[in-house]
Amino acid sequence: MAVVYEKTTGLTDRPLHYCPGCTHGTIHKIVAEAVVELGLQEKTAAVAPVGCSVLAYNYFNMDAVQAAHGRAPAVATGIKRALPDNIVFTYQGDGDLAAIGTAEIVHAASRGENITVIFVNNAIYGMTGGQMAPTTMPGQVTQTSPYGRDTGAAGYPMRVCELLSTLDGVAFAERVAVDTVPNIRKAKKAILKAFQNQVDKKGFSIVEILSTCPTNWGLTPVESLGYLKEKLMPYYPLGVYKDAEKGVRV
Repeated sequence: MAVVYEKTTGLTDRPLHYCPGCTHGTIHKIVAEAVVELGLQEKTAAVAPVGCSVLAYNYFNMDAVQAAHGRAPAVATGIKRALPDNIVFTYQGDGDLAAIGTAEIVHAASRGENITVIFVNNAIYGMTGGQMAPTTMPGQVTQTSPYGRDTGAAGYPMRVCELLSTLDGVAFAERVAVDTVPNIRKAKKAILKAFQNQVDKKGFSIVEILSTCPTNWGLTPVESLGYLKEKLMPYYPLGVYKDAEKGVRV
């Protein structure tokens, strides 16, 4: 019998702890596949965050380091400067990257650190119970915004790709999603490019991935995919926000 699919060696056999319908598992899969397909597994180091993916080091079958909350870009910077020929990537959620870690990500990007950032945006704090996040949309209901996010009191959501694309040190910034098979393929293509940029020493690359959180959105897994398409995508449009190689800058 012909083998038509095999699990990537970039992942361990540990069962994932994520909630049913959460797309962290899909993202882990395409990140690991990209590393293996580029022949980088033996020289790659992942930096895990604080948040739902705090245990990512259990799942990526490669070297990994646990960073303090929000400090993954600083840890990645240290590893990359000490081992410049190795591949280093951070895997961060919106609370880790866009709240406590805002200064870390902005300055790593501004310096043009030759690292890859995988940024998972589900517009809510997941691990700690569903509070409003920096990316929570106007009017979105969370545990700490039961009547919807009030921009008069809480300000507006942070659009990370748009923000970082203004910095000269950024080589590549793209926002993708993992709600459909075609979008998953596009997401993997963006991740492959981000890693290849690092191999080619082009500087800082970030791939922002719109993801689901059925548990804290209060939706079924199927409903959450619809919510991602109908609510998140219009507010966080998919696309390339910067590609220095092609002269693209939105």
